[in-house]
Amino acid sequence: MLEIQRAAHAILHVLAAELADLDLTASEINAMANLADGRGRTVSELGAAAGSRPTTMTSVLDRLERRGHISRGSLPGNRRAVLVELTPTGRRTAARIRRTITGLERRALSGLAAGAISGLRSALHAFAEVSS
Repeated sequence: MLEIQRAAHAILHVLAAELADLDLTASEINAMANLADGRGRTVSELGAAAGSRPTTMTSVLDRLERRGHISRGSLPGNRRAVLVELTPTGRRTAARIRRTITGLERRALSGLAAGAISGLRSALHAFAEVSS
């Protein structure tokens, strides 16, 4: 567990340095990365994908909306659900975040065999599901 914590800290440090000019928090970067595929999500879906509670995600989304990165609207057929989507500015920012994350992943895992990477992904998924 300490290695996972150490790795997470190192990853956040590298992302903060490489994306410093975006002036986004780690939580904001996480939310944007999870929206980078261009598919809108409800606050609950986004919170689950990002590993955040809906109340925490709402404050992250408030900041991203003020900066013009996301818009929130109603979900067709469900007036209570809020649909979160990237704006054009948000799409460009999210794409950059995804490229940065992908590059970091490539650098970090380049020396590992495919089986080791698959095992690592499985283990990380299992850890993420512990809280579910």
